[in-house]
Amino acid sequence: MTLINISNLKKDYVTGDVTTSVLKGVDFKIEEGEFVAIMGPSGSGKSTLMHILSFLDRPTSGIYEFKGQNINQFDDDYLAELRNQEIGFVFQSFNLLPRTTVLDNVKLPLVYSKKKNHEEMAKKSLEAVGLSHRLNYYTNQISGGEKQRVAIARALVCDPAVIFADEPTGNLDSKSGNTVMFLLQQLNNQGRTIILVTHETDTANHAKRIIRIKDGNILSDEPVTNRTIAEADKDLIK
Repeated sequence: MTLINISNLKKDYVTGDVTTSVLKGVDFKIEEGEFVAIMGPSGSGKSTLMHILSFLDRPTSGIYEFKGQNINQFDDDYLAELRNQEIGFVFQSFNLLPRTTVLDNVKLPLVYSKKKNHEEMAKKSLEAVGLSHRLNYYTNQISGGEKQRVAIARALVCDPAVIFADEPTGNLDSKSGNTVMFLLQQLNNQGRTIILVTHETDTANHAKRIIRIKDGNILSDEPVTNRTIAEADKDLIK
């Protein structure tokens, strides 16, 4: 089933008399259960694209269908509700509440949902990322890698249709980063749809498909294979 369908998507920012085109007519589809990396250098438009895909921003023009519904017809309140129910976020900076337990951090998205049994759901989510032994620890008592795993548990807790991971290894050492990416791969193998936004080749290569974007245009959209990834990256740095 097609989860996301993008057609001729454009995004402009207007400042006074100056219009800056950030996305210049983007087209692609993402099926349920895919693991897709959106890759590009700083200023390429990848973050703007993620914000639109995750209902944090709206396109200037073009079509964005989510589960067959055109999101342009929805008001901001409905999009906020949809975002809480269908989207999970994992950020580079973790975005965990300080001086708060791991369990309470994971329960946070449930406050805005209609779901019940919040504690049981949060514990199950933490079990999925291997952190059941850290339930009552405070966020300043755990490592960076564990913080990101807490963030993944929080992203999972509402059972979203898709998880967006925005530079999830950016603040981690290589070992912790690999652990986080392996966890995302496991979640994808269980059927979760993952959309990864990154500028790092090593991180993107954990996905099964890479969409490369530069200057608001898609350069390539290819499955990850055993070929030399660096060859496909050359266009990004020209």
